[in-house]
Amino acid sequence: MSTVLRLPVTHALAVRNFRRYLLAQLVSNTGTWMQRGAQDLLVLHTTGNSGSAVGVVTALQFLPQTLLGLTGGILADRYPKRRLLLLTQTAMAAQSLLLGLLTVTGAVNPLSLYALAFALGTATALDGPVRNAYIRELVSHERTASAVSLNAAQFNVARAIGPALAGLTVAALGTGPVFFLNAASYLAVLHGLITIRTDAPDVPVHVRPGPTRAREALRHIATTPELLLPISLIAFVGTFGLNFQVTVSLVAVTVFHTGAATFGCLSTAYALGSLLGAVYWANQGKPPTARRLTSTTIGFGALEVAQGLMPSYGSFLVLLFITGCAAVTVTTTANALIQLHADPALRGRVLSVYFLVLLGGTPIGAPLVGVVSDALGARFTLVLGGVVSLVTALALSVSFAGRTRRRIRVTGPAAVTGSPVASVRPRRERQPDL
Repeated sequence: MSTVLRLPVTHALAVRNFRRYLLAQLVSNTGTWMQRGAQDLLVLHTTGNSGSAVGVVTALQFLPQTLLGLTGGILADRYPKRRLLLLTQTAMAAQSLLLGLLTVTGAVNPLSLYALAFALGTATALDGPVRNAYIRELVSHERTASAVSLNAAQFNVARAIGPALAGLTVAALGTGPVFFLNAASYLAVLHGLITIRTDAPDVPVHVRPGPTRAREALRHIATTPELLLPISLIAFVGTFGLNFQVTVSLVAVTVFHTGAATFGCLSTAYALGSLLGAVYWANQGKPPTARRLTSTTIGFGALEVAQGLMPSYGSFLVLLFITGCAAVTVTTTANALIQLHADPALRGRVLSVYFLVLLGGTPIGAPLVGVVSDALGARFTLVLGGVVSLVTALALSVSFAGRTRRRIRVTGPAAVTGSPVASVRPRRERQPDL
């Protein structure tokens, strides 16, 4: 019997469909991180080293998430997810191919870079909720937590090696070939989606008659504590606590006076810590709970505060590795809770709300970090983010614990088996093909 077949029953890698999907995502995400690094270099080269131009490109890639994130969830609940993913992944491959052609022919200019950045952001905003909701059609209920953690692990592997591969490729061949490589990486996803078997463990949800509206998901979230807690928490943590691309660079340059190479080491340490956390939770048989979410968020907030007070570059680097582990634990636990507790007919829209609060706060949080850094110093940006995360987790933990006690008094213990402090009880489902 193979090693894969001896995995625990709760391990997502035991599912053939998910293994195929995960490997394809790893290849594609590596190409995406390569393109991100090369794109920033191309923007600087095209605009005469304009930092503001890099900021505009980044904003244009995030703006569609704010504008269209909920639309992606509506589409995910209305149409077959695999068909939607084939369309969005093809669109992103076309964007990379066009950018590569413009670059190698010398026709690229700031306007084309802005337009293509917005196009990529649009496709990504529609793709995200569909891609994450599709995971529940690949694995059974008891394997969902493992699948979410493994998905986070492959993302962090790609984030760790993608920029390094981009640097080597740009140095050897230039920026254009990086975009071609990213376009080719989407072929792995398209091939995986086409060859995935259709006998998924969960029967696809039948679309309810009538229009598919975002407000149905908002009502579902507001009346389901197991959804309201993680989404409320991530709204604050995503806006104030998870701005490490900005805060770490500020501390590295203005406090420790390091260069690009040492900043790269910091980014790698954070990515490797995130990878360790994701792999650890992927191999745990315990289902996610809201208690774990709030406690790990409190720990994450305390670590971020300590991060801002580290006296030396070495201690900052070591603690950043641990903080990355805590950060991915928070996000994967929140994601898994939402996957498990969302109504299947509303899962795409609920996930779109989750990603809206996780990523949509970046246009608010990032400028705020800059203002705080200018006024109080770069260290205080980490302290502020940690304090907000810690206090929010404490407040929500107390609030939802009180809400649970009231539910117990009114309805009895049997009515709150899915309460924020209880473990998820997996339902019995037929096992997927191995």
